Amino acid sequence: MTKPNDLSISYPTLHWVEDEQACSARWRSENGVLPPKRVVIGDDTLTADSAYRLASEGTGILWRGDFQNARQLLQALARRTDRPSKKALKKAGKTTVSMTEAFHLHRQAQSQRSRTLGMLLIPFNADHSVPLRRAPDVSQACHGSYGDVQEPYVASLRELLGLISAHEWRKKGVEIPALQGDGPQRIHPHYGVFAPVRADYVPLVAQAPLPAALASNSLAFDIGTGTGVLAAVLAQRGVKKVVGTDQDPRALACARENLARLGLAKAVEVRDVDMFPEGRAALVVCNPPWVPARPSSSIEHAVFDPESRMLRAFLSGLAAHLAAGGEGWLVLSDFAEHLGLRSREALLEMIAAGGLKVVGRIDAQPSHPKAFDVSDPLHAARAAELTTLWRLVAQ
Repeated sequence: MTKPNDLSISYPTLHWVEDEQACSARWRSENGVLPPKRVVIGDDTLTADSAYRLASEGTGILWRGDFQNARQLLQALARRTDRPSKKALKKAGKTTVSMTEAFHLHRQAQSQRSRTLGMLLIPFNADHSVPLRRAPDVSQACHGSYGDVQEPYVASLRELLGLISAHEWRKKGVEIPALQGDGPQRIHPHYGVFAPVRADYVPLVAQAPLPAALASNSLAFDIGTGTGVLAAVLAQRGVKKVVGTDQDPRALACARENLARLGLAKAVEVRDVDMFPEGRAALVVCNPPWVPARPSSSIEHAVFDPESRMLRAFLSGLAAHLAAGGEGWLVLSDFAEHLGLRSREALLEMIAAGGLKVVGRIDAQPSHPKAFDVSDPLHAARAAELTTLWRLVAQ
């Protein structure tokens, strides 16, 4: 049973004036965004241009009109946010930026876009229903992410749409061709847990030659298991015991649910552990976040790793957790290298500093849509990207 959330402890209060009366409600943001300091009431009479001016200034718009009209207004705000200004176009025509600068500018633009679009706010009742005309039933989607609540609250419409999308992903699942079974096998990601939608890295773990040490010590560790997809692949490949570790409560619940659904709960144990469990294994796998930059939301923790902290922790601790003759598999994209955020020399130095050496590697070309989107400001880096499974052993 889901425990009720104590909103008075976990979440700040949003304040506004409505009908000349001071009002307040709890503020929900799974990404840790603070509530707007100023809030006005908006309804179907509010124009998109007026809403955009308010949102750009950091003023929250608490919606009291038709829900579907609010969705249309959010789309209009997105179009205005994505429209480059004349000043930006003029600057772009005169300036050539490096890929690193392009990345930081892109992140800055994404952050500003998120702040602006997050200013359109929706009220919720304590049962997660939305008290607006033509509002859909979102109670299951909200309960799956927020759990039980005890009082009404306010959240951004953009976050709500993200919850709905995540709920659909969780119900439908992501088909994983590398998983074996009768018919398509799927992984069902929970909200806030990175979905294995990229088709390049999971097959690497499914195809790499298993170390001979597994014959006498059939134990593998999956560090940062997330949805449990790599642990499931290893179990299906015949590893008798897999231990998946994570510290995110959502990831732990997600992995256990997926492994149970795949009939692998006995073969894979999921533990609440920071990095490595105790002991040594013949195979230790890790797919850390690929980009050494600061995440701006909960879901981005699976992509951005400030100062390569998880990567460094894995490489520095791997040798002490490898059984005799064992291997560590590091699954890592070189996207950061093409962005100028981490060099290949720096990666190899980290490997050597951990008392490790490379005994093999397998590369995969990108197949995700962004790799072929020439309008993407980071297209050159994405098109050149390789995802590599590095086979590492103790020196």
